[in-house]
Amino acid sequence: MKKKVAFYTLGCKLNFSETSTIARNLVDEGFTRVDFTEHADMYVINTCSVTDNADKRFKTIVKQAQKVNPDAFVAAIGCYAQLKPKDLAAVDGVDLVLGATEKFNIADYVNDLSKNDYGEVHSCEINEADFYVGSYAIGDRTRAFLKVQDGCDYKCTYCTIPLARGISRSDTLQNVLKNAKEISEQGIKEIVLTGVNIGDYGKGEFGNKKHEHTFLDLVKALDTVEGIHRLRISSIEPNLLKNETIEFVGNSNSFVPHFHIPLQSGSDEILKLMRRRYMSDLYVNRVNKIKEVMPDACIGVDVIVGFPGETDEHFLTTYNFLNDLDISYLHVFTYSERDNTVAAEMEGVVPKKVRNKRSKMLRGLSVKKRRAFYEQQLGTTRTVLFESENKEGYIHGFTENYVKVKYPWDPGLSNMLHEVKLDTIAEDGLVRCTILEKEGVTVR
Repeated sequence: MKKKVAFYTLGCKLNFSETSTIARNLVDEGFTRVDFTEHADMYVINTCSVTDNADKRFKTIVKQAQKVNPDAFVAAIGCYAQLKPKDLAAVDGVDLVLGATEKFNIADYVNDLSKNDYGEVHSCEINEADFYVGSYAIGDRTRAFLKVQDGCDYKCTYCTIPLARGISRSDTLQNVLKNAKEISEQGIKEIVLTGVNIGDYGKGEFGNKKHEHTFLDLVKALDTVEGIHRLRISSIEPNLLKNETIEFVGNSNSFVPHFHIPLQSGSDEILKLMRRRYMSDLYVNRVNKIKEVMPDACIGVDVIVGFPGETDEHFLTTYNFLNDLDISYLHVFTYSERDNTVAAEMEGVVPKKVRNKRSKMLRGLSVKKRRAFYEQQLGTTRTVLFESENKEGYIHGFTENYVKVKYPWDPGLSNMLHEVKLDTIAEDGLVRCTILEKEGVTVR
């Protein structure tokens, strides 16, 4: 009988791409992959360290696995497993903890799935995480997440990612193109480029610090791969998003008009405390350039509230900055102290009640911004990639510029690109649409 393995992924698109690759490796070793809600011989949890909430959720997920099969072998991998391996090993029910490099070799550690009295830890020193392992996620979603870069050389004072993933390093351009072609050959219509700091692409491509290629080189090369209908850039630092890249995307065959650009604060004083590599004026320039080249582009923003030293005045500066900026939505993070970061030792700690209040205000602004962006798009013709899930009688999908639409459930639309007219905004905030081509013939 083949052993059954189930996966649960916390955190970012990069984690999803790595989970998918690790799962394929275990299937190649003779395992059968099942859903996390099903009975399995082993449950693998890919952890995240970005927020306090992701840490807390880990124990809950372990309990979920134990409820389905109390005798199952439980393995923790990923960022939190690298940062706090002993803490995870001490959680009741956890048998194995693998750090940043060991996670890719999980098959070597699971020949015997007998339960352990205490979690066994295999975690390297983070300076040993200096080699690159490529990965991509397919099969789980309509879109594929393609990892092109890992690690980060930035020293942002709030961030544990360099401690969890190591130095900045990149996949070779040749291997990225090979993976992209493999994805397209499986009928997947959209690829999302992912990494820790993808704008730094090219560094460490051949095991050295030099940039053999740039992010623009990567974008140009991917745009020539046959069979890829959509390419989407995930989060990219504003200082690394060059005007040449924006202009190329604006005239690209495959890259879509959607950018997600971390801001973190609209106050230059707070940006300096965070050790970000730009000031607010550069951010404004990037947004203006995108809108000049692609007026209908969707622009998402990451922002942190409650950073040490953030006064009411600083927060209002951020709020007004975002309110005045031509952006489309926000991802709001409430600052949480992380061990071994500079920010955790800073003065001017913001009370949690204040952090939560500020977070609520910015989430409200995000709703307002998204609504305004959607209203601007009504009446236009867009191309929608429909997903495969039936959600209360509707099929959902995204336009090229990331407007989320709904259409009465039709399984024949799944993983298909259709030209639609954006009609009205529904009560749930999604956009109703009309499919324009006759008899459901797909655009591509």
